[in-house]
Amino acid sequence: MKFAVSFTVALATCVAGDWLGKPGRIAYNKWHETELERWLSDHDIPYPTPADRKDLQDLVQKNWEDHVIKPYNKWDTNQLSNYLTSQGQQIKKGAEKNKDGLLSQVQSYWKETEDKANDAYANTQNWIFDTWTESQLKAFLDYHGIPNPTPRTRDSLLHTARANYQNAANKAGETASYPGDWLYSQWSDSDLKAWADERGIPVPQPSTRDKLIANVRRNSKIASDRAAEQYASLSKSAADAQHSLTDQLLESWSDTEIKDWCDKNGVKVPQGSRRNELIALARKHAASISGNNAASSASGAFGAATTSAGNTFAQATNDAYGQFRYYYDYLMNQFGMASSEAQSTLSSASSRASASASSMSSVAEKSASSASKDASKSGHNAASAASSAAREASNSAKAEL
Repeated sequence: MKFAVSFTVALATCVAGDWLGKPGRIAYNKWHETELERWLSDHDIPYPTPADRKDLQDLVQKNWEDHVIKPYNKWDTNQLSNYLTSQGQQIKKGAEKNKDGLLSQVQSYWKETEDKANDAYANTQNWIFDTWTESQLKAFLDYHGIPNPTPRTRDSLLHTARANYQNAANKAGETASYPGDWLYSQWSDSDLKAWADERGIPVPQPSTRDKLIANVRRNSKIASDRAAEQYASLSKSAADAQHSLTDQLLESWSDTEIKDWCDKNGVKVPQGSRRNELIALARKHAASISGNNAASSASGAFGAATTSAGNTFAQATNDAYGQFRYYYDYLMNQFGMASSEAQSTLSSASSRASASASSMSSVAEKSASSASKDASKSGHNAASAASSAAREASNSAKAEL
């Protein structure tokens, strides 16, 4: 009977706890006392010394929402404006210096929730390195005696740092959920300042090393989220550009050229297919056909046209297309007409994507809206350039024949 009562009470406690805010899932419940003190100190929240764990935990709980779930409540007008800009949002006229107005705007675009915040701080290794440069990741691995991955790209360095983060903390006798200064021991003071400057985060004055590290530490999660959002936005722009290129290239081909491409890649074309049906058929299969399956281009004018189109595009869009040039090369490879240079370049796609992510994690913080608009514009220009190049080259090749 006693067991039954005890079990019922325990079950009721769990259910009630889950109902009242899932305390078992709150990240800081499992933090070491030094981590609780560190978090309070980083956020300029006074705490008694000495203090028992319950007092520290209660203080963190009291301030958690305003500093983690809704940190914008503590931002100044510049930080609020920077966030809105990073989301591609225009600040309402006359609200530039109106903190209440800016707060209202930020609230409508904020995506962080209590569950997301708790999950993040229970898995710090998943995001703490996101805004680090390749050299900073390598320095971390070298300092802790962790072998560098092969091949050594930012993506592989990031993966290795995440996988070894807890072990590095354990060997150093340090905490990892809300890490101490040990994590930034390879960063110079100028590195710490530059990190904040690049993201529009005020640098503490006076700039002691302890305060600089605290500044990076308390803003790292927000910076990681912003970088991820911007990368997703630019990736979408690139994907849109790729789709646009596919459409433009197919529109530039004759019915015979589309049929030739389908034949070379084993795509069955129903007898009597109309042009719009041919284009729809080629578009459907373009994404699933690899360059190897379409290694031999159609002969004659088709081959000459596509090769020339690729060369003309590379020359015409080198400046405008910039970081999205890879997607054009990828598309060319899908159609079985990438140049040998493009094909060899594609093998380093992961490294290039990681490098772009690293660059975007700092640059995008300052001009996310501008970057996204430029990306979209560049994609449109690239598609137009590809289409024009394909038509011009095709006509030229046919004329020569």
